[in-house]
Amino acid sequence: MGGSQKRSAAYGPVHGLLPADTTEDVRTRGADVSRQIAVLPVGSYEQHGPYLPLATDTLVACAIAREIADAYPVHLLPPVTISCSHEHAAWPGTVSISSVTLHAVIQDIADSLRRSGVDTLVLVNGHGGNYVLGNVVQEASARGERMALYPAAEDWETARTRAGVVTLSSPTCTPAKSRRPSSCTRIPKYSAPATKPRTTRRTTAVTS
Repeated sequence: MGGSQKRSAAYGPVHGLLPADTTEDVRTRGADVSRQIAVLPVGSYEQHGPYLPLATDTLVACAIAREIADAYPVHLLPPVTISCSHEHAAWPGTVSISSVTLHAVIQDIADSLRRSGVDTLVLVNGHGGNYVLGNVVQEASARGERMALYPAAEDWETARTRAGVVTLSSPTCTPAKSRRPSSCTRIPKYSAPATKPRTTRRTTAVTS
């Protein structure tokens, strides 16, 4: 059994989610490319209804990043699994960090990679609430650093169109086949309740 096969067996079900590279694997791969590129999946840990796991966004981001790593000689990084999910805070299990913290984490990772000779970082975002990632990339570009974000807003639109997904707020919206602009309003995948459910306690009067 080869070295990579042994590592796959040792990692079991987490292999594929977490890269099993050794430092020598990275060194060897790096010698074959003129410019170093790292791919970082960014997910979330939040509610996804009663049937999908809290790590759904992280699993999606890892699957996309893995496909990229299989197609190109990039350095695949383990995922950032907790991000900005404050809109889901009313549901049990959701865990968030602030946008300031996520911004700092990504910047620190990019700085560390550059110190080791990897000068390009591609962020693969699996959670729509991570708006700050766009700011991280914008600021990095302004400093002359190489950073990219995938998917962009237009990539999400293309994916939804190809999947035939339509999010409408009313059945009276303009049909998709019409040439007129649609008057539909998009609604989020999940809408958090305005307030947390309250528990009402019944008080029984006791007379002596």
